[in-house]
Amino acid sequence: MKITCQKNELLKSVNIVMKAVPSKTTMQILECILIDASTTEIKFTANDMELGIETKVTGMILEKGIVALDAKLFSEIIRKLPDNDVTICSDEKNNTLITCEKAKFNIMGKDGEDFSYLPYVERDDGITLSQFTLKEVIRQTIFSIAANDSNKMMTGELFEINDNILKVNSLDGHRISIRRIELKSAYDSKKVIVPGKTLTEISKILSGESEQMVDIFFTDNHILFEFDQTIVVSRLIEGNYFRVDQMLSSDYDTKITINKKELLDCIDRATLLVKEGDKKPIIMNIADNVMELKISSQIGSMDEIIDVALEGKDIRIGFNPKFLMDALRVIDDEQIDMYFMNPKAPCFIRDQKESYIYLILPVNFVG
Repeated sequence: MKITCQKNELLKSVNIVMKAVPSKTTMQILECILIDASTTEIKFTANDMELGIETKVTGMILEKGIVALDAKLFSEIIRKLPDNDVTICSDEKNNTLITCEKAKFNIMGKDGEDFSYLPYVERDDGITLSQFTLKEVIRQTIFSIAANDSNKMMTGELFEINDNILKVNSLDGHRISIRRIELKSAYDSKKVIVPGKTLTEISKILSGESEQMVDIFFTDNHILFEFDQTIVVSRLIEGNYFRVDQMLSSDYDTKITINKKELLDCIDRATLLVKEGDKKPIIMNIADNVMELKISSQIGSMDEIIDVALEGKDIRIGFNPKFLMDALRVIDDEQIDMYFMNPKAPCFIRDQKESYIYLILPVNFVG
């Protein structure tokens, strides 16, 4: 095999596929990036058996062939080469020569035929949305998946399609995030649970352009994202997701409308008094069209007042400040509506169209 590519094109492609190289594996071949120039295109592939990424590389094929190179070493070499054309040449024993200007690297490759290819996904059952929309939906929900996999379901997000609506849900036992997107076409109903890791990595690769589209295809076990020159295939999480709709309520005794930035800035200031890992709640006392926020810790105490438009009863309720800030940071509206039932029931933050819903459980507090 012999190919020539611009260093920046190589680096861009390596950075994309590196997201699917496993940090630990018993299969050495999976520690490699597959360079496939056996057809008319140059493709780089990485696969950790849960997540696989393939991307097309701009360059010239001088001799067709295929080789697998150690991902970490190959990416470091490419990164440190001069900004010029790079030639990668491998022989029948997979000895690989990488040259750029006066730099030459000789490294041992592996047989590309031993590489685990990506699972095949039929491209006949899919949806299309903009890269901007998908990136935003991930940003606005991914923070409320569970960090550990004691409950596998909570480490993924539910993608639910009904007609022309895509609904994305995430939860971790303390909060729920929901985003509702109108698609340009109607599709068959579908529910799949996509691993959070997959969505995090896709979000890093997406350009986020509103004109650039993403095609998403489904099988029983896999989801495929296709955009730009890249394909991402991920295993789905098996099982039935939580019945989120049953956890939602439109009832409330208290509703406030508040400036989002003021509230976020206030909570941000309050957390200056909370050490890492210290579970001190922020107390909201809502009455007479003002919200008084209080926090106290071993370091000190703070209270601040924010004007609100209040409908219904006064309420005093406590929250984990981080959970409130996570939700507020991803809402783009200037004014937000918050709904409360009582100090032990969840708070809902949602807009009129319910394009987003954030449910946050309160915490008990003394005093």
